[in-house]
Amino acid sequence: MVITFSTASKESKKLMIDDALDYNWENFLSAKEDDILIPKQDDLEYDLRSTDWVIEKVKSDKVYAQHLYAAMCNNDFMRNEVWPILTEKKWSCSWRHAGGIIADIRGEGDYLDWYCSGIVDADEDQWGILSEDSKKKLLETKAHVAESVVTDEIRKDLFKLGWIVVEDNSTD
Repeated sequence: MVITFSTASKESKKLMIDDALDYNWENFLSAKEDDILIPKQDDLEYDLRSTDWVIEKVKSDKVYAQHLYAAMCNNDFMRNEVWPILTEKKWSCSWRHAGGIIADIRGEGDYLDWYCSGIVDADEDQWGILSEDSKKKLLETKAHVAESVVTDEIRKDLFKLGWIVVEDNSTD
């Protein structure tokens, strides 16, 4: 049962009004739209962008960031709660959008920096003539996984956030 203002008791209405009057509306009204983070239900993107430890991992580790990008590609996710599971409420996004999420969290580049990053064709024959920076990038790309691959670390972190990867059990 949902209690709304019109269905609340007199005492509950008074508490609702008191809470509203006590709220610091000046800060709310003077805030820029980007400063207001309104909680969204069943939105994996919101959960990723608003969870400090996820943000830190994505910002500090390019390989982790690529693994998270790859996991978001070609997969469906569901909040690990009874109602979303029973109603099969899923979340998914395009490869482009997944790349944009990672770029935004990292605060650098755009979706193209991540788009198709799981497709790697590195030439190891040239190792000796590569600069140190190029060697580092090559090693990073070797740790990349293909789009739609969900690593154990990403799967565990998503579960910790309250999300599960929807396994496709269909056989075509």
